[in-house]
Amino acid sequence: MIEAPNALTLQTLLATNPNTAALKSGQLASPLVNFAFADVKTANKAFKALVREQKFDLGELAIVTFLQAKAFGKPYVLMPAVAVARGQHHTIFYNPDRGHLTPSDLPGLRVGVRAYTQTTGAWVRGFLEEEHGVDFKRVQWVTFEDPHVAEFVDPPWVQRAPASKELLQMLRDGEIDAAIFGSENPEDGVKPLIPDADTAAKRWAASHGGVPINHMMVVKESLTHSRPDVVREVQRLLQESRKANPAGRTDGALRYGVEAVRKSLETIIHYSERQGLIPRRFAVDELFNDVTRSLE
Repeated sequence: MIEAPNALTLQTLLATNPNTAALKSGQLASPLVNFAFADVKTANKAFKALVREQKFDLGELAIVTFLQAKAFGKPYVLMPAVAVARGQHHTIFYNPDRGHLTPSDLPGLRVGVRAYTQTTGAWVRGFLEEEHGVDFKRVQWVTFEDPHVAEFVDPPWVQRAPASKELLQMLRDGEIDAAIFGSENPEDGVKPLIPDADTAAKRWAASHGGVPINHMMVVKESLTHSRPDVVREVQRLLQESRKANPAGRTDGALRYGVEAVRKSLETIIHYSERQGLIPRRFAVDELFNDVTRSLE
């Protein structure tokens, strides 16, 4: 990437995908800002470094992780720019070899998830409660990783799997009854728990303000005060990079501007507070400051 000599260099966490390719390849350049991109295969591998060490000036972050970071006073504010969004109904599975299972069967059973704080898990628990009447506190949630935000303590309905265990194998062995996966769903020997998940996801998105948000952009609050022009330029470059993708999504998943994400944020805030992930229900406008709230 050709760097502008007088531009501000930002330590940046941003995954490589078709919507960020133009920015990360250097196809897009700016006289105001250069990016020092983290060398990580997937962004979630560096979420702990962002919230625990404040290693990045700018980055994509799972929305539940951001809400927890906000609750514990981490020095970041949200930018109204969606980095990753997708339907989530298809991410929970069971093993049909051990009998048929429906969402309403889950109370009293064991469900695995990478971490209780995983954003996908928060969305799925919300769907299960809202659409299937599942009391998630009566489910034993089995986890495998610590929260990204170190200060958070899992609630009593969560337990840690033994260190030697692995999510998919536990599901196959019957040690858990269902499992929530992230972006890498299993293909063989398991079955989606929610019937006709794609249709359910489209119906949910239509009634809840859009596709569920996984990751949004965050920025150090100090940067918004010292260089608001750079923050505005970052928002512009993100949008230009998305437009440069010839096969860009047309489902409205990648949204920009506070009003475009307001209803989705209200929903995940509600789910997170209900599930004990955050201590109180934030107002959407609290997640931004005067600079980022004005971005379109």
